[in-house]
Amino acid sequence: MSQDQVTPPTVTAEEIHRIDDDAFTDRNVCLVTGAGSGIGRATALAAAGNGLTVAATDIDEDGLAGTVDRGEELGLEGEITSIVGDLTEDDDLEQIVDEAAELGDIKYLANVAGMQHIDSIENFPMETYDTMHRIMLRAPLYLSKLCIPHFRETEDGQGCVGNMGSVHGHYVTSDKVGYNVSKFGLRGLTQSIAAEGEGEIRAYSISTGYVKTPLVTDQLEDTAEQRGISVDEVIEDVMLGQSRVKEMMEPIDVANLFLLGFSDLGRHLDGGDLLFDGGMTLTYE
Repeated sequence: MSQDQVTPPTVTAEEIHRIDDDAFTDRNVCLVTGAGSGIGRATALAAAGNGLTVAATDIDEDGLAGTVDRGEELGLEGEITSIVGDLTEDDDLEQIVDEAAELGDIKYLANVAGMQHIDSIENFPMETYDTMHRIMLRAPLYLSKLCIPHFRETEDGQGCVGNMGSVHGHYVTSDKVGYNVSKFGLRGLTQSIAAEGEGEIRAYSISTGYVKTPLVTDQLEDTAEQRGISVDEVIEDVMLGQSRVKEMMEPIDVANLFLLGFSDLGRHLDGGDLLFDGGMTLTYE
């Protein structure tokens, strides 16, 4: 597999899995972070494709505009509204939730936003670590804290948080300490929400291997340089080396899992992790 073959694809209407769920209506709002690209964009589109009103947030205003435009091009049933915000700023987090609440009843929260930095622990810049922590762990916690009261005010008093995990929340690879720590922490957040939710407020995480997203393509060169190998070797040996399924997931594949988790089909998924890793973490040669 070459670098060209991991280019993030465009979501089509046919790829969105439709789920028959009474709660998937325009009355209910799904708040999606990182919605300007990749899995976040795909999740916003999948939620809108299932009839939900979507509050799509990202720091990338142009990326959000692209998500809204794509939703309109596909003629999706639900409306996507962009909310520009910085997940490292508490004032922005509060404003994001306030604006989302103006669209309807906040019932679902998809914490997708993430970033990557490749460096050894001894060289890892703490300023970068702090930014990663705020975006990938603190923001999901604070957004959950802000959304849970809204969940309780919905028609049935229920709501759900979906967290974008990773195989790196199960086992780790070198030179990604900030990412690894954040993904392990998200599993703890997921289980904490479930422990306090009494079955009415659910939470789950989704742990995948490498997905065709800008986050993945953007780290290819840095990983190759750090390990002293070629980009193709990074893809074949590092990203897919232990996976039994020799292809990367696409963003819409992950987005459909988010909607499955939010739906009534996922009602027994509470605190659990959906591990879609192609056998990467559980099988060995």
